[in-house]
Amino acid sequence: MQLFWHRRDPRTRDNAGLAAAADAGTVLPVFVVDDDLLATLGARQRAGYLGCVSRLRKRYRDLGSDLVVGVGDPETVLVDLAAEYGVERVVYNEHYRPARRERAQAVAEALAAAGVETASRTDLVLVDPGRLADAYPNHGAFRDDWDAVPKAEPYPEPDPDALADPDHGASVGSADHPAANATPVDVPTPSADIDLPEPGYEAARGRLDRFLDRGIRSYADTRDDLARAVEAPTLAVSRLSPYLAAGAIGIREVWTAAGDCLGDASDDERRNVEKYRDELTWREQQYHLLYHAPDLAEANYKTLPNAIAWRDDDAAFEAWTRGETGYPLVDAGMRQLEAEGYVHNRPRQVVASFLTKHLLIDWRRGARHFTARLVDHDHATNHGMWQWIASTGTDSVDVRIFDPVSQTAKYDPDARFVKAYVPELRDVPADEIVDWPTLSADEREELAPEYPEPIVDRDAAYERAQRVFEEALGKR
Repeated sequence: MQLFWHRRDPRTRDNAGLAAAADAGTVLPVFVVDDDLLATLGARQRAGYLGCVSRLRKRYRDLGSDLVVGVGDPETVLVDLAAEYGVERVVYNEHYRPARRERAQAVAEALAAAGVETASRTDLVLVDPGRLADAYPNHGAFRDDWDAVPKAEPYPEPDPDALADPDHGASVGSADHPAANATPVDVPTPSADIDLPEPGYEAARGRLDRFLDRGIRSYADTRDDLARAVEAPTLAVSRLSPYLAAGAIGIREVWTAAGDCLGDASDDERRNVEKYRDELTWREQQYHLLYHAPDLAEANYKTLPNAIAWRDDDAAFEAWTRGETGYPLVDAGMRQLEAEGYVHNRPRQVVASFLTKHLLIDWRRGARHFTARLVDHDHATNHGMWQWIASTGTDSVDVRIFDPVSQTAKYDPDARFVKAYVPELRDVPADEIVDWPTLSADEREELAPEYPEPIVDRDAAYERAQRVFEEALGKR
């Protein structure tokens, strides 16, 4: 008997570890409700993730099996279940967040002491980070090495005959069952303060298919078009990030499906499809960073000659979290985050730059806020990209500052994105919204008296950020 321990992979299709377990014999699928690790997720993401686990259980039941659900420390629950079901080997997928790596090590040690073998597989990424160099100067160099590594095809769903039918008469978690802190009844179903995406693999695959059919062949041309992001949010971009973050769909399935679009693509369509696949390689690089720098969420990745003079400004930080900075694109992005648990990538970059450069507030505060509010939070991508924006990460540009005025002019010139999320500005002409921080206070008061005044001067804040980061880099 093989036991497969589901972690951040609530799916039966394209699951590397599950497929390996099924190849070796009959598989008992298990999920452990680990409160310590679940507590590290924001409430929204936790609810979405457990919704995916509930759909996973339904899928197993459709296949004539079931998902055994335990509650407690995995090293205790899995040892007890291995003894109960005569398990010879426990298989699981590799994860790279330090807490998950430590948990897997503790499980392996506990099972080894009980005489049970363990095996792990690479599943979260297309290329095992250990196969590549420790560090790269830029994304292009990373991709060159990454491209040279063969990519696995999507793994098949196990045949129903390979799945165990757990003894439903045994009450896992009852006084007479060895798994003392487990329950076979239901996956927890916490609520969220927003409407969440439909959970599970089927919803993820449906979203991918719609994007492949109607969006990917124009992706490079439309991905930063914020008006299109409002009008057709799941076509301008894939919006698969909540499902990839939860593990509801496998990365090999997404990569291969996108690649299949190249077969009959015109040259222009090919360019658009390749841009989407290139964006997936940025996700791969963030996991590579986390693998080699486990403290990515706490410590600057780049060593600077001098400390960055971050400002301790709680009032400015709170205005940023509320979307009340007086910078329309920044505020629209932050209000989208609060309303949907998601931010389009372009304003996501702008709001992060505004916090770390115009406000000079430590990137870690922003990353923690994103962790708490995002449905699609990903430990590697969130912290790797926050550091990239903050000029403490892998960016080849020493100091990158996104100007919110020019960003609005370029990507939301008709202010459709801004007006969708900032109702105080819906009656203001688009050109005035674009130039908002540069207008006089009297003009702003006349156009939108209820909208906040800019909390920093655009030019002064930009120059301050340049000075502070040049000092940190030892250029002044």
